[in-house]
Amino acid sequence: MDSIFGLYLIALLVGLYFLPTAIALDRHVMNKWSVVVINLLLGWTLIGWVVALAMSVRTKREVTA
Repeated sequence: MDSIFGLYLIALLVGLYFLPTAIALDRHVMNKWSVVVINLLLGWTLIGWVVALAMSVRTKREVTA
């Protein structure tokens, strides 16, 4: 039972770690690949994660035709 709880906990933490990336890709922000790179490389620091999150929610969306 503990191993199942551990797997759920790991899945939850990975999901939270990549939350800025998921938001940026879902919202189609202009600099989505910058958000992905910052989240991937600097997301382990709290500052990098917050910067990636701010970029994913504050930037303008791409114009799609």
